[in-house]
Amino acid sequence: MSKLPNLTGIAPAGLADAPDAFSALVASGKQPDKPADFGGPALERRSISEQVANRILSMIKSGNLKSGDRLPTEAQMGIAFGISRPPLREALKALTLMGVLESRQGGRYTVSDLSPSRLVAPFNAMLSAADYDVNEHFEARAVVDLELVRLCATRASPEHLQRVLKLAVDGRAFHHDPVAFRLLDIEFHQAVYTGGRNGLLATVSQGLYDVGLDVRRVASGLPGVIEKSVGQHVEVAEAMMDGDADAAVAAYRRHLEHVRDTTIQTMARQQ
Repeated sequence: MSKLPNLTGIAPAGLADAPDAFSALVASGKQPDKPADFGGPALERRSISEQVANRILSMIKSGNLKSGDRLPTEAQMGIAFGISRPPLREALKALTLMGVLESRQGGRYTVSDLSPSRLVAPFNAMLSAADYDVNEHFEARAVVDLELVRLCATRASPEHLQRVLKLAVDGRAFHHDPVAFRLLDIEFHQAVYTGGRNGLLATVSQGLYDVGLDVRRVASGLPGVIEKSVGQHVEVAEAMMDGDADAAVAAYRRHLEHVRDTTIQTMARQQ
């Protein structure tokens, strides 16, 4: 396998003393005499661009590439991977859309800060597209949110649970004020998410919450919707205060089903 040209400034940050370090990283993941494997026979059926993207991701996961590291030029990476530019560009584009890489002026790519909020942004945009599937959306919310409810019930401090309960009860004042209720609703759900003390799950849940807000904004104006949601918030919060995680999860599941059903009802009216 050809090595990268020994040119000053081409190595990623932290690897400046080894100009061909990227080639060495790529080589470390290949099987001997199998330059197209990108890590072994298990990947052979994948497209070349997918194999390249996975190799770069594995370098990041292992710590060989870190936030802020600047990748070599496309020409140099093509030499390192032993591929042409089209599949390489496809892999780089995919990683950029995922938020893993950032494209900088001059055609160079840099590893992003990899913060949870950055990584969830393209995922949120994808779910906000025209092919939005409400059932798929709320199935995903159930998987993530219900676990956070359980974690909040068992991990949150008494003071935090008191805040969750207050936000739930305060909603009773907004049965006929959709705008005020929506603001309080955001605070209630964020309090539940952060109470679970898992930043990554909380970020994913917030991203899922933000999907389809335009439809739910309309749904909140339907008769009885806010009143029912507030009652369910109170059920969740009271179960948490009692230390009954199972009851809190069950109440939150009913709440998600209510929100899902009213979202579907609203979408049907808008067609």
